[in-house]
Amino acid sequence: MAAPAAALVDVLAPVEQEGTKASVKTWLKQLGERVEAGEPLLELETDKVAMEVTAPATGVVAEILISDGGEAEKGALLGRITVDASAALPTGADVPVAGPSPLATVTNAPRSRSIATFDPALRLSPAVRRLLLETGLDPASIRGTGRGGRLTSTDVEQAAARRAGAPAAPSTPAAATAGAAARPSAAPVAVPAGPLTGRRIPHDTMRRRIAEHMVRSLTTAPHVTAMFEADFSAIIAHREASRAAFVERGVPLTLTAYIVLAVVEAMKAVPIVNSRWHDDFVEVFADVNVGVGAALGDKGLVVPVVHRAQALSLMGVATRLHQATSAARAGTLTPADVQGGTFTISNHGVSGSLTAAPIVINQPQAAILGVGKVEKRVVVREVHGADAILVKPMSYVTLSIDHRVIDGAQTNAWLTRFVQAIETWPAPAGA
Repeated sequence: MAAPAAALVDVLAPVEQEGTKASVKTWLKQLGERVEAGEPLLELETDKVAMEVTAPATGVVAEILISDGGEAEKGALLGRITVDASAALPTGADVPVAGPSPLATVTNAPRSRSIATFDPALRLSPAVRRLLLETGLDPASIRGTGRGGRLTSTDVEQAAARRAGAPAAPSTPAAATAGAAARPSAAPVAVPAGPLTGRRIPHDTMRRRIAEHMVRSLTTAPHVTAMFEADFSAIIAHREASRAAFVERGVPLTLTAYIVLAVVEAMKAVPIVNSRWHDDFVEVFADVNVGVGAALGDKGLVVPVVHRAQALSLMGVATRLHQATSAARAGTLTPADVQGGTFTISNHGVSGSLTAAPIVINQPQAAILGVGKVEKRVVVREVHGADAILVKPMSYVTLSIDHRVIDGAQTNAWLTRFVQAIETWPAPAGA
């Protein structure tokens, strides 16, 4: 009697991923390797987050239909697993793929170990596991700087750099040096022009997705920016008085937490800002889900979301921000952490800029708030009926809008209420 045919199980891209496209970052199992149900099988990456796709069944990787670097739509067929272990392909068999990877290979380190060899107790993020596989480093030999001593991507990259050693500086030929010293300093010497030199940095998936997202936003929405100035004296005073109580509960109290609640107050005055454009209507949201941009250095930007901010206290917002920031730095954000945003804050002032305009709207939202550096400036205020020159902690705040949805008067009304909430803290929501 003939043996029954092996059953194939499809491996699909998740339909709940943020954005319309993702890229296959890396397959953690190769053709012919055995995988257990629920075990990480591959990693997908969007412009906002990396996510694991786990094996839907126990079996052997039979087909890889989208290879590393390939694009995957929501629900796309990524590969197949056979549940019949006897159907395993021989080691070293060629991988059937849809086409060559468009991304350059940055490292040639052999992948001699499987993802399963890492101790689960280390709680390594997908990005860290990928780097360990690529570099061949032992996680036990690297000191983690993340929360609770966890390894971060930066820890692994720095360890790899130390192992490789710093490149030597180019030497100067002795004859050229002697000749330069012999020339009169007053006589300029013409240097023949040569070809431009430099180095090429391949785009990673996150940088490609960010670029596509920015271009799409600027070509989709007519951007208009209004700028106001806000006095942060009231919330700085409240923060100084409240900081110790927050630290006792393990939560840092940042100015961003106050800004999120001021956004909630402004949305009550002008709800249309918390909306989305559709071809036949404008969708105004009941929940204020505030995304806060978090820079990852040279690796790009992620926007974790404070969901239902209108229902949170100052402690609740500060706690959520602390959790999101820690996860972003450790590379452990989940798709749910960056999904569902209805409005975004770009707190670009933390890196020193006074203002930025226009800040590109996080599509498909209708507006984005920019908060510049808070610094002491001289201002004129009326005190007891007379003008007085005072020194106040001031910040320029901007609202960049999709002019299809929001008009200038609504923009100014929103910023007026936002600034009022900042300058008259505590707001009605309290702390």
